[in-house]
Amino acid sequence: MLLEAIILGLVQGLTEFLPVSSSAHLRILGEFLPGAQDPGAAFTAITQIGTESAVVLFFWRDIVRIVSRWFQALVGRIPRNDPDAKMGWLIIIGSIPIVVLGLLFQDQIETTFRSLWLIAGMLILFGVLLGIADHVGSKKRQLKDLTIPHGIIYGAAQSLALIPGVSRSGGTITAGLFMGYERAAAARYAFLLAIPAVFGSGFYQLFKSWGEPGVFTLGETAVATIVAFLVALGVIAFFMGWISKHSFLPFVIYRVALGTLLLVLLSLGVLQAY
Repeated sequence: MLLEAIILGLVQGLTEFLPVSSSAHLRILGEFLPGAQDPGAAFTAITQIGTESAVVLFFWRDIVRIVSRWFQALVGRIPRNDPDAKMGWLIIIGSIPIVVLGLLFQDQIETTFRSLWLIAGMLILFGVLLGIADHVGSKKRQLKDLTIPHGIIYGAAQSLALIPGVSRSGGTITAGLFMGYERAAAARYAFLLAIPAVFGSGFYQLFKSWGEPGVFTLGETAVATIVAFLVALGVIAFFMGWISKHSFLPFVIYRVALGTLLLVLLSLGVLQAY
């Protein structure tokens, strides 16, 4: 099973930050690996620790500055309206929806939401929404224009990623584009916003699954997580460079095509929903 875990880790690293839904890809790919098993929500969450560690490394200077300024503003050493301190609060506020909904719908996340019918629909629906947002969004706002209401909207959009097929980055970037943010600004905030939620979910699932039997052993999952981390570093650099010059159209086309193919395979009985 080690080879399968490595393949899934590779896919996790390739797809986590692209607006195509890494959880959907792991769920779909699991059907074509030996044994045709869903890797499971726990495996997905734990391997996301690897990809999110890549975000921390890539944005390390930003993160250290934001955390430092947030604490300084909290104790009154700098003005509370300091841009970096404000960003710290916006990340906290934006993380609340996914924490609340993640706890409320934990059972559905691990069962109902992993239906391939639902995943196919989400791939298509949110692919179309991403295309519309990229076309109609004014792309004038920067991160300095972020407000608390916008942070809440971003957070609500991120929480939709609890459903495989939506995409954490895709959902938050789509919300940002609809609100008029530049592509790079929307992506940067989406990546920073994901850090608390992904680490929280990943370590919770790691603690919960410790010693419990699963599709993969903890050792195999650890290898997949390392692979995901290494691949994700290159993907982040590529993606941030890409969106500064290109539209999201290739990702929209890919999502719709993959969702449509999945619907066809399900209709023909090649794949089963669960």
